[in-house]
Amino acid sequence: MATQVLSTTLTTQREIAQAVEEVFASTAVIDIHTHLFAPRFENLNLWGVDNLLTYHYLEAELFRTSTVRPEQYWELDRPARADLIWKTMFVERAPISEAARGAVAALHALGLDTNAESLEPMREYFRDLDVDDHINRIFRLAGVSSVVMTNDPLDPEELPFWNGSHRPDPRFQAALRMDRILNLWPAHHEEISAQGYEVDAHASGKSIAEVRRFIEDWMRRMNPVYMAVSLPDSFMFPADDLRHRLLEGAILPVSKDLGLPLALMIGVRRQANPTLRLAGDASGRANLLALENLCRDYPDNRFLVSVLSRENQHEFCVYSRKFANMMPFGCWWFLNNTSVVEEITRERLEMLGTSFIAQNSDARVLEQLIYKWRNTRRTIGKLIADQFALLADDGRAVTRADIQDAVTRLFRTNFEVRMMTAKR
Repeated sequence: MATQVLSTTLTTQREIAQAVEEVFASTAVIDIHTHLFAPRFENLNLWGVDNLLTYHYLEAELFRTSTVRPEQYWELDRPARADLIWKTMFVERAPISEAARGAVAALHALGLDTNAESLEPMREYFRDLDVDDHINRIFRLAGVSSVVMTNDPLDPEELPFWNGSHRPDPRFQAALRMDRILNLWPAHHEEISAQGYEVDAHASGKSIAEVRRFIEDWMRRMNPVYMAVSLPDSFMFPADDLRHRLLEGAILPVSKDLGLPLALMIGVRRQANPTLRLAGDASGRANLLALENLCRDYPDNRFLVSVLSRENQHEFCVYSRKFANMMPFGCWWFLNNTSVVEEITRERLEMLGTSFIAQNSDARVLEQLIYKWRNTRRTIGKLIADQFALLADDGRAVTRADIQDAVTRLFRTNFEVRMMTAKR
């Protein structure tokens, strides 16, 4: 019976749209890039209403909608900040921005009163929760089977949690983050040295070999599914700089030898407004010749790639058609708004078919998974349905199996099979 349903031809746009909605709702996705942490990371595992409301997207919006200055805001403790954001952006005005509406959707999905004037009832609700049970519920509500964390071996807050033995949590997979190594080497090389590796500020002598040893040791400790780095809009490769030497001498060889993808997130302009702290970063248009050079000169390396500037997206699609070792993924950060996701994903479907990873949440707070994946299903589901309706109009029979295959590729197997199948 199930086989018969899968093979039944869908003849109308309405039937196709309904099938896409049902398939998408029943397919548990892999969220390939988040800033979430497993419960064993304790305070780094962010959840609950105070963390949800003090998300840096909402903080940036607060400073546009109130007279509170950043220096005043940072003097408050987290509950007081959350109270201020709730009062200013949710009580005194309708929360219609993407980020504010998302917080409403998450709280509503948990059965909380989104018209409340006080956060105390919500805080009481979260105080009574068991964190493991809560994670399982959020994953079910979001339709997520597992998420990939962002793990930095030089983060002093995170480092203690990797010392000693720990039991892996299958809900949370690791990704080895390289930002401090590749972007801030002079400021952080001593932290590598403190872990027992012979490196210096100029990455000279034994430094490159020792960085490779450092990475290999941390791979054994973390068992990551990929390495990752966010890069500025000024990133170029090749270049006469420390980043190039570290990439060429250590990162790229390890990536190739272990068959581990390197995720490049390009276009970040750090601290355009430092007073906003995490909310103070901006974006810039990148020179994608760097991608051409990397993918051409390192054909045996696999690259997960996302670019932050909207203006780069068409060129990025063209490059993706030329290099099979590059896997585009997601619409992150400033691109993760419905109108932009719609534009970029439609372009990718038209130019790449289903040979990309359609989205990731970039979530920093657990409950964000609910609204970010709800938005994804609502937005991208319509685009998938449109493409299949056009296919049917052009003379190809469309079945539910076709739709299931497309959704599974876009949200699971392009990562599981094409990117996670390593040599090790």
